[in-house]
Amino acid sequence: MDFQHPLYLLLFAIIPILIVWYRTSGKTKEGTLRISSSTFMSEEFKIIGIRKHRLIQSIYLFILLLTIIGIARPRLIDNLQETSINVIDMLLVLDISSSMLADDFPPNRLEAVKKTASEFIDGRKEDRIGILVFAGESFIQCPLTVDKDVLQSLINEISIASKEHDGTAIGMAIANGTNRLRNSDVENRVMILLSDGSNNAGEIDPKTAAELAAEYNIKIYTIGAGTNQSYTRIPGRGLIRNEIDEETLIHIAKVTGGKFFRATNVEALVSIYEEIDQLEKTEIEVREFTQYKEMYGWFLIPAFLFGLGMETTRRSIFRSKT
Repeated sequence: MDFQHPLYLLLFAIIPILIVWYRTSGKTKEGTLRISSSTFMSEEFKIIGIRKHRLIQSIYLFILLLTIIGIARPRLIDNLQETSINVIDMLLVLDISSSMLADDFPPNRLEAVKKTASEFIDGRKEDRIGILVFAGESFIQCPLTVDKDVLQSLINEISIASKEHDGTAIGMAIANGTNRLRNSDVENRVMILLSDGSNNAGEIDPKTAAELAAEYNIKIYTIGAGTNQSYTRIPGRGLIRNEIDEETLIHIAKVTGGKFFRATNVEALVSIYEEIDQLEKTEIEVREFTQYKEMYGWFLIPAFLFGLGMETTRRSIFRSKT
């Protein structure tokens, strides 16, 4: 509780002044009844009179106390907070073609990507996140959701595409992701596309798909994953050629307002996800409102009632005319 006019509380100094004044000289100015001897009055009668007099004086001081507090305008303060969160709809688009079994990212590219993506998801508490996987075709692994436990469970289930679906259809993956995000009522929509190859499947060219995503204000961050060596090894299959199409990935990011990243090892991949996390921060706006509840009535009304009661008592019972 605080006071709107706290300076009025200085009037409390009047109370001890009145008490001192009354004890020193004030009581001599009161009306008295002269009798020849106090022996005509019993001690009990005198004690009752003194007690009544002190009670009346105390009530008057109490009325003054209530009045001073009331005119200082006491009020209760209630702070209200309104929080608005500008969330982001984010779709992780992950390559699951057979080349993601390469062991340049131990234990292999896919497992390294799953681990870093999982850590990235843990840090996005407020956002809706979905997972789309692609090889020769694209599949929705998890639709947009805020349930991080479901996301983590489904990301752990991601595996390399079967032989009949192998390939790298980047354009189709972007088109599918755009279809998932285009009807979102959230202002900020983002795709994070990771691939270790070049587009060699699907009916839609990646650059055309990127332009379509840009039409819906969908930002795409692209990540090329793989070493800079010409060849890398897939355990049990031998060497494969690294064919990351950096030019196309750079174009996709540029057209949509995103950014291209090159991950040549696991540490770089972790850093990339950390940078994207900083670039796409969820905005949380907190507005605080102060609500005041006036309490002066709780003091002035009792003061008025006590005063009215005392005045009525004084004029009726004590028959005072002044």
